[in-house]
Amino acid sequence: MVTTPTVGFIGLGSMGSGMSSNLQKAGYSLIVTDVRPEAASALVEGGATWAATAAEVAAASDIIITMLPTPRHVTEVVSGPGGMLEGIADGATWIDMSTSVPEVADRVRAEESARGLRILDAPVSGMAKGAASGMLQIFVGGDADDVERVRPVLEVMGDPDRILHVGGHGAGYAVKLMINQLWFSHLVATAEVLAVGVRAGVDLGVLRDSLIASPANSTFVERDVLSILEHGDYDEGFAIALACKDLGLSIDLARSVGVPVELSSLVEQVYRRARASYGDKAGEMTPFRLYEDLIHSELRLTPELVLAGSEEQA
Repeated sequence: MVTTPTVGFIGLGSMGSGMSSNLQKAGYSLIVTDVRPEAASALVEGGATWAATAAEVAAASDIIITMLPTPRHVTEVVSGPGGMLEGIADGATWIDMSTSVPEVADRVRAEESARGLRILDAPVSGMAKGAASGMLQIFVGGDADDVERVRPVLEVMGDPDRILHVGGHGAGYAVKLMINQLWFSHLVATAEVLAVGVRAGVDLGVLRDSLIASPANSTFVERDVLSILEHGDYDEGFAIALACKDLGLSIDLARSVGVPVELSSLVEQVYRRARASYGDKAGEMTPFRLYEDLIHSELRLTPELVLAGSEEQA
């Protein structure tokens, strides 16, 4: 008889709340904690157990998942006072789903090598709506046997067809950082192109349609930018402060492997300028506003064009 593992979940923010909720709906017993106890209210009402510390979570769990904002937070939760390592059993599994860097988990593997801990890095893409719907894309780094063993847990939180084992320890972190870097670069490039074209007198809808029909098309131009062009939504579900954090981590990764990244560094500076202009809590797509402000016009498709585009897609 196969027993369902008890899952400990640490970090119940905009991503972790949806991910842990889906685990609960799938029947997993949950032990949870967060710096904000109120973030666990709905889970506790649904049967989850609240723990005051990460050590208490780890002591009561077979699999511990961390979903935290920065590598510093991961370090504190894992190795700090009352941290995960104080409670985790020898041979237990830790899955870090944060957007982070390999050094934190590498240090744990080196310092706790005698304990037989199973450690995976499994950062995600899909934003808060993907976390809520259980359709995240997950990039897993670690031993293949461990990946397959925890795949049923991952499939509750992510799209089974897009849960990718991308390599050994640290590969998941690297893939996620590179995806973020390219997406942020797409955003800045698209904002520039649309702002220049509109300022030059080209209709916004015509310009976008032309880009889609050209070799310069991208998923961002075709789909992601529509949240701005149709609704003026700069995605406040993911704060620009966190986007700047991710950009900084990707630049640090490039530096650590000796690859010059002039373009990525410029994109990071555009993001930091937008953060300074609009505040830490502005959405991750807010750099788009820098270009709208430059041309003194919001880049918006008319309702007629939006309707026509929807009918064509249908």
